[in-house]
Amino acid sequence: QVVLVESGGGLVQAGGSLRLSCAASGNTFGMYAMGWFRQAPGKEREFVAAITWSDGFTAYEDSVKGRFAISGDNAKKTVYLQMNTLKFEDAAVYYCAASARSKYPRMPVEYDFWGQGTQVTVSS
Repeated sequence: QVVLVESGGGLVQAGGSLRLSCAASGNTFGMYAMGWFRQAPGKEREFVAAITWSDGFTAYEDSVKGRFAISGDNAKKTVYLQMNTLKFEDAAVYYCAASARSKYPRMPVEYDFWGQGTQVTVSS
């Protein structure tokens, strides 16, 4: 079992920055990748970014590309999501996820463990 705990969410003004953290604990051996998803009220959960532990490969959803950056600290088994130039449409609950089945997961079904989420609110 892997437990993921997100932190760093909060209120930020449009154009501002925020950094989310996700700490993994438990049986993290064999965890190929970690990623971030977000879900706004009335909308489906969508992929935001992911990072592969073995090679550092990163992937981003088009709308956040160039604004968000995912990174990881393997020693701490912690992944971060640096969010810059935040827009109102970025507001959502952000979920951390870990995959033990895919090195380059993009879909929710490819992830095995999920955090409880952290709220990101963007004010205009």
